This record gives sequence, C-alpha cells and structure tokens, in this order.
Amino acid sequence: MTMPDATDDPDLPAAPDTAVSVPLLSPRDGVPDVVTTTEGVAKAAAALSAGTGPLAVDAERASGFRYSARAYLIQLRRAGSGTFLLDPIPTGTDLAALAAAINPLEWILHSADQDLPCLAEVGLFPARLYDTELAGRLAGFDRVGLAAIVERTLGLELRKGHGAADWSKRPLPDSWLNYAALDVEVLVELHTEMTAELERQGKTEWAAQEFEHVRLAGPPKPKPDRWRRLSHVTTLGTTRQLALARSLWQAREDLARKRDVSPSRVLPDSAIIAAARENPVTIEQLRALPVFGGPRQRRHSRHWLQALESARVLPDDELPTKRPVTTGPPPANKWARVDPEAAERLSAARAALTELSGQVSVPVENLVTPELVRRLCWDWTTPGDGEVETAIDGVLSTGGARPWQRELTVPLLGTVLGTSVS
Repeated sequence: MTMPDATDDPDLPAAPDTAVSVPLLSPRDGVPDVVTTTEGVAKAAAALSAGTGPLAVDAERASGFRYSARAYLIQLRRAGSGTFLLDPIPTGTDLAALAAAINPLEWILHSADQDLPCLAEVGLFPARLYDTELAGRLAGFDRVGLAAIVERTLGLELRKGHGAADWSKRPLPDSWLNYAALDVEVLVELHTEMTAELERQGKTEWAAQEFEHVRLAGPPKPKPDRWRRLSHVTTLGTTRQLALARSLWQAREDLARKRDVSPSRVLPDSAIIAAARENPVTIEQLRALPVFGGPRQRRHSRHWLQALESARVLPDDELPTKRPVTTGPPPANKWARVDPEAAERLSAARAALTELSGQVSVPVENLVTPELVRRLCWDWTTPGDGEVETAIDGVLSTGGARPWQRELTVPLLGTVLGTSVS
C-alpha cells in the first residue's frame, strides 16, 4: 500500500524549502543614517505615520557589557516609509512624536519579550503585537531563530552578525549598522508568510492569545537570592562564607549599577568565591588574592573590604541558609523518594503532554509551562465534588495559561489526574 506523503497533511507544518537560499547582504534601500536629533525623530515619526501596514521593530542592547538592559539602537521599518535607525541615547527624552506615530500600530518583533522592556523604558509600546519567533514555535518549526525562519519561509540567508556586540559603543561601525538594518528588512514579509502558515494549521487564534500575553506581560520579576547563581558558590562550606559571598555580590551589584558596567566585568565570580573562602581582613591580604591585586581592582579595595566586614559581623540568625528556601515543589528528581504518588502523576502528565505535543506540532513548553504542570501534580488532591477538570482549569487559569492552552490540556490532564491516587 502506498502511504500518503506527510507533507500533504494540512495539520502538519509545511516542509522547509530545500532550494538554495539567496544571501541577504545589504538592505534594498541602503543603510540609513542614524537618527540622533529631535528634528530627525520628528521626520522619522512623520514618515512612519505616512506608511501602511504593521511596523517591523528591533532593538540592540549591550548585554554582557552594561549593567542596564536599555536599548542602544532601535530599528524601525514600515511599508511606504523605509527603514529608520534611531539612537535612543541622545534622543530618549524626545520620543513623544515617535510614540504618537507608532504606538497605535501593530508591531512585528522576533522574540518580543527580549525587546519590549527596553522599548517601554523610552515610552514605546505597541497596541498590537506579532512575534515571529513565537509564531515559528506554534507552527512546529524545528528551528525558530530569525535567520532559520527567514531562510525556511522566504528563501533568504541572513548571515550571523553582531547581535552580541557592545552596542553602547560610539560611533557604531558601518558593518554593525548594516546588520541592524537587515534585522527589520524582511520582518513585514515574514509576518505575511507566518500568518498564512498559522492560518493553514488552524492556529491563528492560538497565536493571537500568545501575542497578547507577551504584549501585556511586562518585564520579568527579579528572582530571589540571585547571588546564589555565583559560579561554584556551592563549594563554600559554611553559612558564614555564604554571607561573605552574598555581601561581595551585592557590593559588586552596587558598583556595576553605578558605573553601568556588566557585573562580571567589575569582578569575576571566581574572585568573589576566593575572597569568601579566604576571608581577608586587611588590604594586603585582599590584594594577595587573584584579581584583587590587579590595577583595576586596587582602587576598590576598601569597597570590597567593607563588604566583607559587614558580613563578618552579622549575627548567626541573619546568615543565609545552606540551601535556598523554596516555597514550591522540590526538584522533580527527588519526587520519587519524597512523594512517590506525585512522581507518578508528573510522569503520566509529562507523557500525555508529549504525545499531545506531537499531535498538534507545538513544543510541550508552549502547551503549558513545565512549572505549572509540576505545581499541579505536586499539590493535587482530587476535589470532593469530583469536578476534576474544573479544578484543573482553575489552577491553570490562575497560573496564567491562556484559553487555547486550557482547552487542549485540561481534558488530557483530567484523565491523568482523575485516575491517580491522591
């Protein structure tokens, strides 16, 4: 019997185009001059207002170089308007005209959650959002980087560029500006292709709900005890040493924030761990340690010693615990020992969600967040009224799951948890 070609199934993602891709080396209209003045912002706002359709948007930060996550370059493109490269450092307080022109529009971004916070800092926020990276996930694409999706859908090759560069540098090199302009060059066309793909798969409404969720999410909340992410902090043997490391980490944060420099460039993690272990009490002892004796660190010796001293005098009841204090479920790899029934629920839920993921061609983590599944399985008790699905839907809704996610996963999780021992 001849099996049907999987590419003919309308419920599956379209197969990638195997044709040779065309390199996209420079913008079709050339690289525009960077907008650095109030007058330039006004002209850009007027031109973008006169354009048509959605607005392609991108922003470049200086992650790994600066403490802040501010935008150092903003790229904008709209049909009928062309591309604009805006420097928000000299113009950041003069963007009211631009905001009035573009905030009412639909914006197209790739990985929008990365750029929306820094754009909101300068008063720019979309009325509607289209995220091409998220669209690729919902479409079941195996690779969802911008270059991969552009190549698959448009047959164009975006070369790797300067995304990880120090965009706070001035003046910006011409090659960087070319790269920046290319990042929005085809977003409008990509939006058209991805819209058609999601419509073909019957996922248009799913995408609309996801985009709106991202648009309104705001910046992520800071995680507690961020100092515990220091490399090799778990090698410290006492809570007093942990307190020393915590105090040095905070002193580094304060200095990095003041200088707007990435913390790792102020003082490496390895130096903090070494100082916490050795506990120097004099400048000479501190400077004898690796890094602290270097010319860039010597001028901050008293700053580091004060941090160490503040931790040395802490009473015992103010020392950090050996392990983080958590309010949620323990790590899943410990469930089998701590609560075997919860471990069975989680295993069954994961297996069912994995099967569903294959059926609808959406990654498991986009069907429902793994943390929400863990909390549901850990805390689960069969409701007295027997309304299993109602109880699950309430948990998922409270946890931020969107309607399309709950419609797909609640019946499935209801079957899993409804038959479990609680």
